Amino acid sequence: MALDPQAKFILDLMADSGFTFEGATPEELRERMGMTAMPSPIELASITDRTIPGPAGDIPVRIYRPSNDAGLPVTVFFHGGGWVIGDLESHDHCCRTIASKAECVVVAVDYRLAPEAKFPAAIDDAWAATEWVATHGDELNVDTSRLAVAGDSAGGNLAAVVANISRDHEHVEVIQQALLYPVTDGSCDRPSMTENAEGYMLTRNAMDWFHDHYTVTVEDLSDPRYSPILSDLAGAPPAIVVTAGFDPLRDQGNAYAAKLVEAGVDVDLVEYEGMFHGFFSMDAAIDVASEAQDQVAAALKDAFAR
Repeated sequence: MALDPQAKFILDLMADSGFTFEGATPEELRERMGMTAMPSPIELASITDRTIPGPAGDIPVRIYRPSNDAGLPVTVFFHGGGWVIGDLESHDHCCRTIASKAECVVVAVDYRLAPEAKFPAAIDDAWAATEWVATHGDELNVDTSRLAVAGDSAGGNLAAVVANISRDHEHVEVIQQALLYPVTDGSCDRPSMTENAEGYMLTRNAMDWFHDHYTVTVEDLSDPRYSPILSDLAGAPPAIVVTAGFDPLRDQGNAYAAKLVEAGVDVDLVEYEGMFHGFFSMDAAIDVASEAQDQVAAALKDAFAR
C-alpha cells in the first residue's frame, strides 16, 4: 500500500517546515505543539473548563457538550503526546469532533506530564478522572451507565489501561474503548518500528525519547499499566482500534486488537494503510481522517445504544 497522496502532502509540508519531535527539550516540544494547534470550526452547545480532585492535586478537565439534553452518554478522553507533550488545546478539535459526531459529552483530561511526573502519574490521573466522571453523573448531567474511554497514541495507552482497571471496580463500568494508534507495548520490537522508523512524523528515535522521559526503571516497560498488551484482557470492554500503515506503532495496535479478540472481547480493528501517526484530527486536509472519525463515532454510538 502506498502512502495516501494527501498524507504525503502533509508530511512534505512538515518536513519543509522543519517540524520534528527530536532534538528538543520537553518545554520546547510543548511550545512547538502549541504553535501547531489550530482553532476548530465545530460549534457545540457548551465547552467548560474546570478542575476535579486528583491523587496529587486538582486535575484540569474540559467538558464538551454537544447539546443541552439531559442524560447524554459520556466519553473520557486522554490526549496523545508521548506522556510528555500535549494538553487540552492540542486535542481540542479531536474532542469537539467526537462530541459532535458521537453525540456524547466528552471530558478531556489534562493529566500530569513527564518528566516532571513520571510513570505511573499519568495513569493515576487518568483513572482518578474516569472514576470521578463515573461517580458524578448527576453533577455532569450525563448517563454514567453509558461511559466510554478514548485516546490517541499515549492517550490510547491510558484509555486501554483505564478500561482494564475498570474491570476490578464495580462503580466504574466502561462499556466501550476507542483506541487511536495506541501505545500498547513498551518493548518497541515489532516490525513497523523498523519499517516506519523515519519519515512519517513519529519516529523510532522519538518513541525512545518519550519512553526515556516517562519511565523510571527498565521494569516499568513490563508493567501492564505501561504495556497493556501484557495484561490478562479477559472481560475487557469492547473496543475499536484504529491503526495507520505508516506508523511505527502500527503493529502494537494490531497486536493488541488480536489479543483482545483472543480473550473473547468484541473488537473492531480499522487499519488505514495509507495513513501516518496522528492523522485522525487532520480532516481539514485528509479526507480519510473524516472516515476514521465517522467510524469511531459509529462505534461509540452503537455502544451507547446497547
